[in-house]
Amino acid sequence: MPVCPNGRVDDLENACVRVFWSTLLPGVFVFFLCVASIPPPTWFSNLISPVTNPFRSYLTLTEAEALNAGTGETAVFDEHASPSKPALSRDALPVMWKTLVLAWIALLETLIWLAVGSFSLMQDEQAAIYTLSPFVTASAWLYATVRPILHPKPTPSYRLFSLYIILFGVEVLSLGGFMYDKSVQGLPLPPTTLFSAHVANLSALLLLIGTVLSMPVNIASDRVEKADIGKSVSPEDYTSLWGWVTFSWIWPLIKKGTRGTLNEPDVWSLSPTNQSRPLFIKFSRTFRPTLLRKIWAANSLDLTLDFILTFVSVVFNYAGPYFLKRILDAIADPTLDSRSQAYIFAALAFLSSFAKAQANVQHLWFSRRASVRIRSELMAAIYDKALKRKDFSGIVDKDKDKGNGKTADGKKANKDDNPKAGAGAGKIVNLMSSDARRISLMAAGIHRFYSSPFEVVIGGIFLYKLLGWSAFVGLMSLGLAAPLNSLLANRSVRINKGLMAARDKRMGVLNELTGAIKFIKFFSWESRWIDRVLDSRNTELSWLIKARLNNIAFHGVWELAPALVSVVSFLIFVLLGNDLTVGTAFAAVALFNMMRQPLYALPTFIVQILQILVSVNRIDTFLREDEVDEQVSSLKSARSGPNPGVDTDVVKSLGIDNGTFKWNEVEEKVNDKVDAKKNTSPAGTPVPSDEVDRVSLTAETEDHRFELKDITITFPDGKLSLVTGPTASGKTALLMALLGELTLLGGRIIMEKDLSRVDEHGYTHSISYAAQTPWLRHQSIKENILFESPYDEERYQAVLEACALKTDLDILEDGDETEIGARGITLSGGQKARVALARAVYSRAKYLLLDDPLSAVDSHTARVLFEKLLRGPLLANRTVVLVTHHVELVLPSSHYLVRMLDGRIDTQGTVAELRERGILDEITHEAEAEATEEKPAVTAEQVGEQQGDEEESAKPAAQAKAPRKLVKDEKRETGRVKWSIYNDYLEASSYWTWAILILLMLVTQGLSVSEKFWIKIWGEAYGPQEAAATSIAYSYTASGSEVVLGGHLASHNLAHGLHGQIGDPFVWKLPKAQAHPLFYIGVYAALCIGSALINVLVLATQYTGALRASRLLFTRLVETVVRSTMRWYDTTPQGRILNRFGKDVETIDTTLVSSLQAVNTSLAALAASLITVAVVFPFFLVPAFVLGLAYRAIAIGYLNAGRDLRRMEANSRSPVFSGFGEVLEGIVTVRAFSAEQRFLDGLHTRIDLTSQMWCNYWQMNHWLSLNFDVLGAAAVFTTTIIALSDYVSAGTAGLCITSAMSFTSYMYYACRFWTQLELDLNSVERFVEYLDLPQEPPAIIESARPPAYWPSNDSQSLIVVEDLVVKYAPELPPVLHGVSFSLKAGERVGLLGRTGSGKSTLAMSILRFTDPTSGRIIIDGIDITKIGLHDLRSRLTFIPQDATLFSGTLRENLDPFDEHDDLECLEVLFRAHMITEGAYQSQKASRHASHAGTRPSSPTGDSPSATNSAAATVIDGESKVLITLDTKVSAGGLNFSQGQRQLIAMARALLRRSSIIILDEATSSIDFATDAKIQTTIREEFGGALLLTIAHRLKTVIDYDRLIVLDQGSVAEFDSPWNLIQKEDGIFRNMCLKSGMFGELEQAAKEKAVKDGLA
Repeated sequence: MPVCPNGRVDDLENACVRVFWSTLLPGVFVFFLCVASIPPPTWFSNLISPVTNPFRSYLTLTEAEALNAGTGETAVFDEHASPSKPALSRDALPVMWKTLVLAWIALLETLIWLAVGSFSLMQDEQAAIYTLSPFVTASAWLYATVRPILHPKPTPSYRLFSLYIILFGVEVLSLGGFMYDKSVQGLPLPPTTLFSAHVANLSALLLLIGTVLSMPVNIASDRVEKADIGKSVSPEDYTSLWGWVTFSWIWPLIKKGTRGTLNEPDVWSLSPTNQSRPLFIKFSRTFRPTLLRKIWAANSLDLTLDFILTFVSVVFNYAGPYFLKRILDAIADPTLDSRSQAYIFAALAFLSSFAKAQANVQHLWFSRRASVRIRSELMAAIYDKALKRKDFSGIVDKDKDKGNGKTADGKKANKDDNPKAGAGAGKIVNLMSSDARRISLMAAGIHRFYSSPFEVVIGGIFLYKLLGWSAFVGLMSLGLAAPLNSLLANRSVRINKGLMAARDKRMGVLNELTGAIKFIKFFSWESRWIDRVLDSRNTELSWLIKARLNNIAFHGVWELAPALVSVVSFLIFVLLGNDLTVGTAFAAVALFNMMRQPLYALPTFIVQILQILVSVNRIDTFLREDEVDEQVSSLKSARSGPNPGVDTDVVKSLGIDNGTFKWNEVEEKVNDKVDAKKNTSPAGTPVPSDEVDRVSLTAETEDHRFELKDITITFPDGKLSLVTGPTASGKTALLMALLGELTLLGGRIIMEKDLSRVDEHGYTHSISYAAQTPWLRHQSIKENILFESPYDEERYQAVLEACALKTDLDILEDGDETEIGARGITLSGGQKARVALARAVYSRAKYLLLDDPLSAVDSHTARVLFEKLLRGPLLANRTVVLVTHHVELVLPSSHYLVRMLDGRIDTQGTVAELRERGILDEITHEAEAEATEEKPAVTAEQVGEQQGDEEESAKPAAQAKAPRKLVKDEKRETGRVKWSIYNDYLEASSYWTWAILILLMLVTQGLSVSEKFWIKIWGEAYGPQEAAATSIAYSYTASGSEVVLGGHLASHNLAHGLHGQIGDPFVWKLPKAQAHPLFYIGVYAALCIGSALINVLVLATQYTGALRASRLLFTRLVETVVRSTMRWYDTTPQGRILNRFGKDVETIDTTLVSSLQAVNTSLAALAASLITVAVVFPFFLVPAFVLGLAYRAIAIGYLNAGRDLRRMEANSRSPVFSGFGEVLEGIVTVRAFSAEQRFLDGLHTRIDLTSQMWCNYWQMNHWLSLNFDVLGAAAVFTTTIIALSDYVSAGTAGLCITSAMSFTSYMYYACRFWTQLELDLNSVERFVEYLDLPQEPPAIIESARPPAYWPSNDSQSLIVVEDLVVKYAPELPPVLHGVSFSLKAGERVGLLGRTGSGKSTLAMSILRFTDPTSGRIIIDGIDITKIGLHDLRSRLTFIPQDATLFSGTLRENLDPFDEHDDLECLEVLFRAHMITEGAYQSQKASRHASHAGTRPSSPTGDSPSATNSAAATVIDGESKVLITLDTKVSAGGLNFSQGQRQLIAMARALLRRSSIIILDEATSSIDFATDAKIQTTIREEFGGALLLTIAHRLKTVIDYDRLIVLDQGSVAEFDSPWNLIQKEDGIFRNMCLKSGMFGELEQAAKEKAVKDGLA
């Protein structure tokens, strides 16, 4: 039985049907609400859990606040654990008046509807639905009455709100039905009482909805100050429901940004639910088998709601063409009924647009929240893993040389694409900066992936309604593109892997370059390294070109595909005999245009998802790498909780029980012909020293891998123990083993870190560590020493005194507040060592591991350390393990001694026992006690900047002042991007490119507008012939205007011709569409295909220009940065430089071109739409002007505030990555101090800062989208209403409405993409900023090239210094004062002086790192300021103390320019004592001479072969680790010990054979036996050269020809050692007296004088 006898269910013109729907909707909804309130049985809950689990909130606001406030991160990790809820404030109690309003109005409505129902029972003639409807409505209102009473809450009840919306909708349906019946069917309105009751019901519902909208979405807890909400606390969580729906809560920030420049304090903090710390804690508690599933588990709610709301948005979006067709059909059939329906459809279209806007902005919010969370989760997870993973920093990339090679075996190539474990620092930073960001951005845009198929389905259904089966024939034609699309997708994945690998390699080279720039400048290797960077860049660009070509092909396929669909559909439709009416044509075209994006996006996003899976796999591989165990990592031990199986009383000492260790290495898990262990090198540490080198082992030498074997030792509790042994014997390896940083093969480590255990002396059961190469943070000296420990003034001053730092702090202008630059650049080597030592001593750790801190200090300082530190109270009752060669110096305070030899403990025991056995004398004889003089900072600029001259430094400060910042805050541009930046990029990409691009875009828009006009002409061509002729005249009028207003391409003749056509509208007679359908199809196809092809050309042109700009800007940046001054490097963090080369380069390579393309397309389409609708329908200009003002006001606020936020976000990224790189370098020290949690907390803060800028920017974007969508809906509604007023034809109306739709859409995109473009151009801004860096003098001055023999070996005045005065800035005092002296060829001259006396300044001046303020330096008759830097530095050799090696082979490090043959390289290795004579002869015999290339002939007549040698090479006759010229060297040479790196640097100098050698005595990390051999080599091999040695060991220079003693920047003494040592009260004599070896030194000086005939 039908509900309504005379009407269908979908016939809303029938009053009974309207009552039926008004009854059904609220009734069914309330029924489901009641059913949902019943607790389901357990079995049913388990059954539906896979469906309900994704809808559970992952991190609530209450939980996030609790995790932020508590210690959740150190709790035992449990996925289902959640902190207790905090007490809510009194505001959390339900607001009484709102509850009363909701309840009383609902109760009143219930009673009224019951009364109406009772009255209707007495009306026998009514249909049953009229009787039932009041009672069903009353039941709905009864639920609305009971709900707020039983469940009162201060926040909105979304169930009630949904019910109110449904009741409001059915009430509008009822009232609208009354009005429709009166206006169309002529029926009278219902009685006044009944009509007024409906109006009152509508008003009540509005009041209820307004009450709910005024409720806050959350109530602030007591942890949040209410006054701070909207200031420092984000109002996002506490705004009203109305503020949430309209996004008006973001307006205060936009308003502030409109009025001025936004700064960090102006931006409120991130919502706790998006903050890194609670997210990471929760993420770490989530356990899933793969990273992808873990990401889903952590973000399922956001992604699911994004999925649902996207579908809602799509449905409302595709309702637009349906309403458009009904409106155009009504205009074509101007009856009262159809016209009234048209107004209804116009209103529905407006509401549909509003609903689409709301669904759109909500799903975007959820997807952006998922994006922010995923980025924070992944970045924190990567950082956390880096704090726990084994240290692989010294590993050699064995696949490096194979990376560019290709084999015929495709399987092997694919296998090599897979990510490898053992990621280096550069790759780890890339994982954090690029891969994590890429994955998060995919989460933000993934809705386009799953909305695309749905859009195609919805569009296909609508098209079927319009065109019948011909629509599906058109869609089926897409199958032709499927095979090509599959090919391009697979190719894109392979290209993306290659591109990412090339990017990693390029960043690795740049990381190496910027880290060793000082050394590169010493040897004048800038050009070589620029070429190396550009080679890696060219490899990256070759992959980028492949990616661009693939994208162009992809774009071409999916530009032609939609055109093919529309053409085929129309063709079949017309051939079947159908008339393509205006309504059908414009609706179909609108659908085709709407489907164009999903048809293109679907395959594009499939490719992007495949590429994202590559990033997920890379991160997953890293997160699965081996970790140190809980004994080593304080993070892991804290999270695992107390171990009941461990008796903490047992572990009361430090040692190793029968341990065997190897250096960390990546364990390959693949089966290959080569064993997985071959061609790998054990991992090192950031600061290895004196251990056996960890080189890449060949298959033949695998068995000789270095290991610590059979180590059993327990260090005496509370005593000082010494570890000694020859170079590369394993001393540092022993410390690393104690720290747990080596791979344990057997035995156990006796060590437990427990900061909660404190002994009777107040020391915690923990470890502090001072590495030989000190790791210092970019902070002040005081902050480095404290290392975030509580400040104790008395203890702090005692530590400064014991570590001999007070004198240095007195010299430094800012004292202990002096800022230490990256890697401690502002301090000398000795100062860095003592600051690191002070940090270890200041800590309250019971166990101290000190790796040779005495090697970098002078004799006086060494004795101070011995007397005040090693024998002082600060180390009393603490277990100290000291690695040193200075055994005799510290022996009196030592209790235990260990001698290492070839990875084993050769001797151990107490000092007393060893003395009794007679072994102690042998050990002390080998390690003769002589301290070294402290090495000042190598970089001379610091002396002038930080210390000044001695007199200036000695002056007491007149008044306290803030410490000067060494590193300035990163510059941030303000305001809009300047035209000069646009011009720089346009110039770099070529003006011709942009001229061609503008031309092509004009053609594209012309074709696009022509498509619309042709559809209009086609649809009207089914009518009289005159209509068609008139249409062609109008179309050309509009088209002409488009050309004239769109650019300057229209000529006077063209305009004249167009006017002539307008004057005679019947010039061209078009055939009727019924008779010649193929004519119209052909023209339409030509327009569509032409437009698609032009779009492909536009993309290709943009890519070409972008590629040219990328190449040019990068090359200029590299050259500028490499040739900038050392002062700039000293004041610029490496992370800031790498950020330019990392994220900014990636932006310019990829994102910028996309932004340009989007802006160009949007602006062109916007102009075309506006001009079209204005020309065809001038009435639109009036509302367009009003809307334009609104658009402008909104856009200005968004542009200004959004620009500032993105700039701050860009700047806030640098500290994240520079801090990360800093931690990676010092991970061993961080773990030793158990400081991982502090560093992780610091990362959370930095991530939150960059995320709050990023997140607020996107909230502004959502606000802009919502406002623009509402304005756009208003514009379309206005256009439709005017079009319905009988002013235009159906075709013109369709053209106007579709153009208005395009106008509003492109207005939003133009604004959004313009902002994105300006933000991407921020990368160009940052590039341009670095193109104007202070530069060194020219490398080569062609007009002043020195002769080839310069400098000669027989000059009597090889170096002449005349009245040299050096300043580092005009406002600073001189560092050198009137220095004058003359040196002869072949002399050996020592350069001595106290710290700050100017030794390094003088040496750096000879290398021209700073030019004289007055005076000059003449080398062999040439003023060095008159020639180029390359000509100067390439003819001199400087050997620094901190030797630097580069990734590659040992041969490439010795001879990077390939100027010498293999035998010469082998010979210098032998002469530098890197290999023994037997090994040298063995390798020499295996290499045959080769005269290829530019290598000179071997002096022995032999020619080395290029083939690899597996001959054994031994160090010190003891070690079994093999070294050949083909031995791989890791970045920084970390797979060699520090002593070995110094020997290689010495070999490099021997190979250069310079006439002048400046030696910053580079043997401090070498045992004394090897040092004696090196000194002999120096005397023998450098006999014909002028040797200028910055002396650290007095014994080194006591037999030199002359000594220069500097004091306060002047030459205080200059004479032979014998004369100076005899000089009473002389500076040099006092140095010798303080050394404790005066007699020995005096005898050596006398012997030298006798030999030279001077005594």
